[in-house]
Amino acid sequence: MTVSYSWIITELKCYPQQEGDINVVFSANWRRIANDGAGHIGQVYGSQIITVDGGAPFTPYDQLTEAQVIGWLEDAFGAEALAAQVASLDKQIEDQINPPVLRMPNPWQTVVAPPAPDLSEPTN
Repeated sequence: MTVSYSWIITELKCYPQQEGDINVVFSANWRRIANDGAGHIGQVYGSQIITVDGGAPFTPYDQLTEAQVIGWLEDAFGAEALAAQVASLDKQIEDQINPPVLRMPNPWQTVVAPPAPDLSEPTN
């Protein structure tokens, strides 16, 4: 099973002005999605405070790229937290393929199927 992982940045929060720069990003809301290509999808999401290295040049808000913000997130999380995200996503997919818990009807109750819809032509 080959799983693909992707990021979705849902919102950036900014300080209107900080140290002479305007619209300075300080937080990102994100989703990380795993897809095995066979209909099984896992998802984690959250909000992360962004701290940009003081020596790094400032990028104006309207020039930010998705790749740059994802890089900030990956730096903020670190390798261990990123690996934990991937493990959680993989577990969600595995649990869809091989559910660890089954919801079963009570064995003493008869399961009644809902009535089939009437597909005949309406009469007027």
